[in-house]
Amino acid sequence: MNFPVLSVITFTPMVAAMLLLMIPREKKNEARGLALAAATFALLLSFWVYFSYNKTTGGYQFVETYNWLPMLGISLKFGVDGMSTPLVLLTGIVMFTGVLISWGDDDKHVMAGIQDRPREFFAFLFILASGVFGVFVSLDLFMLFFFYEIAVFPMYLLIVIWGWIATREYAAMKLTLYLFIGSVVALVGALAMYWTSYQNTGTLSFDMLQIEKAGFSQGFQIAWFLPVFLGFAVLGGIWPFHNWSPDGHVAAPTAVSMFHAGVLMKLGAFAALRVGIMLLPEGAKYWSWLIMLFASVAVVYGAYIAFVQKDLKYMIGFSSVSHMGLVMLGFSTLNRAGLTGAGVQMFSHGVMTALFFAITGMIYDRSHTRQIPELGGMSKVMPFAAVGFIVGGLVSMGMPGFSGFIAEFPIFMGVWGAQWLVAVIASVSIVITAAYIMRNIRQVFFAKMPEKLEGHMTDVTVLDKVAIVTLCTFMILLGLYPSFMVPLVSTGVQNILRLLGGA
Repeated sequence: MNFPVLSVITFTPMVAAMLLLMIPREKKNEARGLALAAATFALLLSFWVYFSYNKTTGGYQFVETYNWLPMLGISLKFGVDGMSTPLVLLTGIVMFTGVLISWGDDDKHVMAGIQDRPREFFAFLFILASGVFGVFVSLDLFMLFFFYEIAVFPMYLLIVIWGWIATREYAAMKLTLYLFIGSVVALVGALAMYWTSYQNTGTLSFDMLQIEKAGFSQGFQIAWFLPVFLGFAVLGGIWPFHNWSPDGHVAAPTAVSMFHAGVLMKLGAFAALRVGIMLLPEGAKYWSWLIMLFASVAVVYGAYIAFVQKDLKYMIGFSSVSHMGLVMLGFSTLNRAGLTGAGVQMFSHGVMTALFFAITGMIYDRSHTRQIPELGGMSKVMPFAAVGFIVGGLVSMGMPGFSGFIAEFPIFMGVWGAQWLVAVIASVSIVITAAYIMRNIRQVFFAKMPEKLEGHMTDVTVLDKVAIVTLCTFMILLGLYPSFMVPLVSTGVQNILRLLGGA
């Protein structure tokens, strides 16, 4: 079967974006329909890739190569392994549910979804989605950067045009500057690898499978690991470069917050793993203590700052910094348990935060506030949303039976194996997370509804319910049936451990 499935997945959102811009401005429902059709098609293809991946063989599969600039060694080379396949599925899920959440409501009292210029909104969102798919499937370093920048660029426009009016210009500029500076630093490291690989092998190539065999000296790897890893990890929200993230979450419209926390932060973590750890393994071993230090601070600090937030979106934003800290903590162990847990956590956290932000958007559209003390009684009018938020909360707390436990338990086992004291310190975050999640569920959904909201609140739409069920299904499925994903991620981890010299 030679169907170029990865190319089709990557460019479907881009083609859909072009078609969306051709639809007349006043035909809003036609634009929404086309967006939903494209998102559904991409989701079905990502399911196909996920379930067709051969776990027995492992390695890179569905590989496609198209020479683009052979004289510079640049090719469009796509392929997925056990680490990137779940992330392709995650992107498909978040893209599909993001379109459903943004659909809009005919009820004049509810400003749900995207009412203003949905055609342009979905076009920018889909350009971003193409960039995300491209990073996850690229095996060419130049193309990985190309798609990485495509994924970052539309975020500015999506936030500054459709975002929360109070902070959108500040947040969009802050996010863009942080991410571009990080990617420029990483790009310098990538070019250093490209030229050194040429000197060592006599071949100009951005092919990452060739660069893996370039035989970089230990000194070179130690010198360039931090710029490459941290340059990408800025997008992964690693402390102390996380500051852009909560502001960006809060200012963004709901679907963009879902993409931002659900997928874009994984983009940074995945690129840090793919380019930093896998191409510079000796550097990763040398600097693992520093990554572990940064990550453990992020885990505890993010949880504590989330605990004191009064704004529901800021709470989820800082919670994301904490949970992404767990991903980086798993990476820093450089052992099987930690890396496997980190791979599963990227998927689990992506689905969980997409759900959290979706439900927060539903509440805000109807109550016009995100201040936790000003909310209450939502379970009476929005029972579906209440159940969804509780499921997300249980995942966030790492409760057995949900995907959070399947991800976090191996991470803590891996950290204990590498440095037991860090595991003890990081485990404090579990208690803090449980405290703020349970307190906020009680206040927002089960406290007495404030008088000013009485009679003004309506239930969520059918499309919102479909999105909630879709996201909850994956978190429960992975929690009850870990073999849905863990063996797949293990095949990717096997390759990383091989590059680390069987560490």
